[in-house]
Amino acid sequence: MAEIKQNSPRAWLLAARPKTLSAALIPVMVAAALATRASRYSWRALVICALFASLMQIAANFINDLYDFLKGTDRDDRLGPERACAQGWISPHAMRWGIAVVLALALICGSLILIYGQWSMVNGQWSMANGQWSMVALGAACVVFAFLYTTILSYAGMGDLLVLLFFGLVPVCGTHFAATGTLTGQTWLAGFTCGVLIDTLLILNNYRDRDTDRLSGKRTLIAVMGEKFGQRFYLACGIAAWALTFFMELGVRSEELGINGQWSILLIPLILTPYLILHIHTWRQMVRIRQGRALNHILGLTSRNMLIFGLLLSAALALL
Repeated sequence: MAEIKQNSPRAWLLAARPKTLSAALIPVMVAAALATRASRYSWRALVICALFASLMQIAANFINDLYDFLKGTDRDDRLGPERACAQGWISPHAMRWGIAVVLALALICGSLILIYGQWSMVNGQWSMANGQWSMVALGAACVVFAFLYTTILSYAGMGDLLVLLFFGLVPVCGTHFAATGTLTGQTWLAGFTCGVLIDTLLILNNYRDRDTDRLSGKRTLIAVMGEKFGQRFYLACGIAAWALTFFMELGVRSEELGINGQWSILLIPLILTPYLILHIHTWRQMVRIRQGRALNHILGLTSRNMLIFGLLLSAALALL
């Protein structure tokens, strides 16, 4: 890689890690597809939620970069992608300012969600509603846990639970509520499904870093439970995300899907079968590689698989 000038635009772009934005946008995309089924929804709220999710992902990447550097977790033997602070691309002082600026932009987006959320229109007039305070609480939780994840919780084996919450239930349910003012059983199930899906990315990261995490005192589930557990956990989560789509249409009348018959509930899993095939193939490559920087290739394949899942599920929910 060519020399990168400290605190340059290129350094900030690398620190933002744009390839990770898919993990933030997939839940919003799925929630948007569900929202289009409602009798009315706010497209502005959907766009703003996507911006908020993207900014929070970038802020989390900056926080992770800075605090792992300060804690000494980013060692010379790091196997994952290079970090900006550890490489000297961005100074810790500048990174603190970067975190503050991105979080401020995210809060501005959050304020716009309060204005354009579907629940806030009552009889044609803007009004405060209980739903708005729920959204404020969710936004505050996103900011707080972005810090807690890197500084405390990821070192105590809580990473997978936080992914389930903040890359699954919170963005899907929050986006759907902002756009429609309602929550349904489908919304909760879709949120859980997205969380399980996106956890495969964290599992792969922790599987690759299991040995260095032990040396750094980072007690992820895989660092504690071992290599075989990591392999099975990765495979199981991908299969579980696909299997959960069997229940996505339960309780929805078949005529609402535009087709007749009980076999309608099998359509979404059938549409998502390419993801399942790719996930199992990727898992086999992961097991064969086992360790080292070569697993970064599997990281890219996992991101690709997640995006395919998100696109296919969103299309199915919106069009069927």
